[in-house]
Amino acid sequence: MTLNPLVDRFGRTIEYLRLSVTDRCDLRCAYCIPEGFKDFEEPEHWLNFDELERLLGLFAGLGMKRVRLTGGEPLLRRNVVDLCGRIAALPGIEDLSLSSNATQLDKMAGALKQAGVTRLNISLDSLRPEQVEKINGRPVLNKMLAGLEAARAAGFAPIKVNMVVMRENADEIDAMVAFCMERGFVLRLIELMPMGDTARRMGYVDLQPIIAGLRQRFGLVDTLMRGGGPARYLGTPDGRFTVGFITPISQHFCETCNRVRLTVDGVLHLCLGQEERLDFRALMRAGATDADLTEAIRRAIDMKPERHDFLEQPQKLVRFMSMTGG
Repeated sequence: MTLNPLVDRFGRTIEYLRLSVTDRCDLRCAYCIPEGFKDFEEPEHWLNFDELERLLGLFAGLGMKRVRLTGGEPLLRRNVVDLCGRIAALPGIEDLSLSSNATQLDKMAGALKQAGVTRLNISLDSLRPEQVEKINGRPVLNKMLAGLEAARAAGFAPIKVNMVVMRENADEIDAMVAFCMERGFVLRLIELMPMGDTARRMGYVDLQPIIAGLRQRFGLVDTLMRGGGPARYLGTPDGRFTVGFITPISQHFCETCNRVRLTVDGVLHLCLGQEERLDFRALMRAGATDADLTEAIRRAIDMKPERHDFLEQPQKLVRFMSMTGG
């Protein structure tokens, strides 16, 4: 039992770390990493696996129970399966999950399961090949669907399908509901966050009317779903279908935020929509002791802001989603 868990100034217990293991991606989703972007972090600046294991071990000792690997596309990080095994073995880590676009998943799903990854979140914004190519920048729908099937065959359950709802794909929600219902996937509808100019141009869609419509149409009731993230879930009374909603704009969840984000180069971001941060790579490579790093973790948590300013200052953040780790 952790005697002194990580509690911020607003009484929130921080127990969930989203870890970006690469800022590279094989897609160019316009709301995340636009076509032509080249400002990637140099590989020598990435935290190596020994550094990650050391730092995450210290986080776990302070009560960090959940880790989610993100990117970019985390499956592009060389030997990422080995990293998964090392993280899963850390004392105190109870849940290791991974977010992916699934283009590499057909080759890796079984190995990830064996390494200790417990859950998968798969990004899928459309079921129309031409729309996938438009949104994601590549004609990869078939690879995504193959990855989803491989994940199911490997025994991952539940599998959560993340759909970022924008003006250009909002008409596909019914089709995505049917797709996930038929295959036993959990659908999660996500409001577009205004991170970077390209994301702001994609067109925000308020999910509240959609939530009300789905609730009425399927007789959905409030339900719970395993995981430590911000989604609110509704399900059919017979338990056959569950849909989650992540609504950072129309109904923010800042008062219950339990997470922080570590970028591939070792910068800890305390809020997706603010600029407070602490550079752990600089500390580690300057010879910081474990005691130094533990004190820095607590100092960072004390900097966590109360909430984001997406509504009041939508132009505030210029960094892209891929730079922060989702």
